[in-house]
Amino acid sequence: MAFDGFAIAAMVCELKKALEGGRINKISQPEADELLILAKGPEGSKRLLLSASASLPLVYFTEKNKPSPLTAPNFCMLLRKHIGSARIVRVSQPGLERIIVFDLEHLNEMGDPCHKKLILELMGKHSNLIFCDENGMILDSIKHVSSHMSSVREVLPGRDYFIPKTQDKFDPYTITEQEFTDQVLTKPCNLSKALYTTLTGFSPVMAEELCIRASLYGSDATASVSRTAAAHLYHTLRRLMEQVSEGSFTPNIVYRDREPVEFGVFAFTQYGPEHTSRTFPTVSEMLETYYASRSTITRIRQKSADLRKIVQTCLERNRKKLLLQQKQMKDTEKKDRYKVYGELINTYGYGLEEGARSFKALNYYTGEEIEIPLDGTLSAQENAKKCFDRYTKLKRTEEALTVQIAETESEIEHLESIANSLDIAGKENDLAQIKAELSDYGYIKKHYVPKKGAKMQAKSKPFHYRSSDGFDIYVGKNNYQNDDLTFKFSTGNDWWFHAKKIAGSHVLVKCPDGELPDRTFEEAGRLAAYYSKAKDAPKVEVDYIQKKHVKKPGGAKPGFVVYYTNYSLMAEPDISGIEEISD
Repeated sequence: MAFDGFAIAAMVCELKKALEGGRINKISQPEADELLILAKGPEGSKRLLLSASASLPLVYFTEKNKPSPLTAPNFCMLLRKHIGSARIVRVSQPGLERIIVFDLEHLNEMGDPCHKKLILELMGKHSNLIFCDENGMILDSIKHVSSHMSSVREVLPGRDYFIPKTQDKFDPYTITEQEFTDQVLTKPCNLSKALYTTLTGFSPVMAEELCIRASLYGSDATASVSRTAAAHLYHTLRRLMEQVSEGSFTPNIVYRDREPVEFGVFAFTQYGPEHTSRTFPTVSEMLETYYASRSTITRIRQKSADLRKIVQTCLERNRKKLLLQQKQMKDTEKKDRYKVYGELINTYGYGLEEGARSFKALNYYTGEEIEIPLDGTLSAQENAKKCFDRYTKLKRTEEALTVQIAETESEIEHLESIANSLDIAGKENDLAQIKAELSDYGYIKKHYVPKKGAKMQAKSKPFHYRSSDGFDIYVGKNNYQNDDLTFKFSTGNDWWFHAKKIAGSHVLVKCPDGELPDRTFEEAGRLAAYYSKAKDAPKVEVDYIQKKHVKKPGGAKPGFVVYYTNYSLMAEPDISGIEEISD
């Protein structure tokens, strides 16, 4: 989501509470387009990150410090000189603009009070940090913008600061109902686009949210909106802006399949039951969690890309091999026909004419007359031998193919289970175990062995959940964890769950006496369905059985088990409402 006017309004509320009336203690510039300010306010010392990055402009409180360059940049030195110990008088946001203004008071060389403004503009590639005097003249900026770079506004020392009006947008705080109707509902586009191109501070997500709250669809054409619906939409906007004015925000992140897809400062109503939401006490925590999660997911995807390619290549190769083997196996189905041909030639072939290409004989196995093809250059005895040789060859081929097909199917099943593990992996140490498995089974080469005393990476642990009835449920993230869960961690009375005939995780419910309530069976089944290759299906069949009945065949690959008596249930692959425990 864009860092829109609503998110900035919520952040300004947070900044007001924490900083207004406080003092700046330290200013550093760890990056070319980033400031880190340590300030002490009513809530104690806070570290504030101000980023004017073109790709990710942000502002939030953070506990993390960043190393600064040995020689501070000129912009940082100027700020230290003027506002190194300034008092933060006011934090504000002009309208619903993506701008934060810090009004600062400091003493000059003569000891007289002076006022300065530090302005953060969060406008994508045009983001900037601008330092102005009390009259609005620019003293310096973290990015200089000359007339060659922008025809709208120069950002250079000595120029007057103003907010650029690059688009004729209306302030959501002050727009009248007539203006709203005239400007929004006359645009030749859909309703959502009309909103975010007309109103300041609106992002496409918030425009869609406003439509949903007004019981409209953002994809509807503006011309299709009735006068009554238009009035309802305007009054919904007014209620939303009242929430902003009152500081009534609910910082939250929307997740789908454990992956953050959106953040916002209001509870979203546009997302369906397949999404979950997590609220945060502050906007800073929400932003830090969201971007840390996105960064982790991006990094994991990048790191797993090579492993995915290896697994996919091996899967495709084995599937092609299996198709070829199955085709060859189909050819062996006619082996018995050659055996019968040989026997009938031996029985009736004594009267064959020399050079005959075929002859008809009664098949004493079926009572039917059949025509047997012959090689005219061979005698009856030689034709019979040729048929028996063909039968023997096809029989040997069938025996060999039976073994080969089983091996290929086992290989495909193993690779599919590894592919499922890659889908589940959320941390680097999860990938380390998968990489070790690929290496152990010859899919990739072992690169090196860690030296003695080298720092070892933290070992990946299974997912840990707790059922509504208080039972601990564990879910393996990969085949090695599945093996450990089922054959080392569990006891005989624990209950074991797995998606039926589908690659997936082993799910184990700890249960010393073997008695589980129905609700826990249902929740464990949902976990088994969710952590399987069939997670996108509406329903998944799940096998469950007590662990003492689960066996591992000799020489089987990790994660592969057999069981002969089991129960089954149909489960939805939805784990919302099941408590996850952070071990």
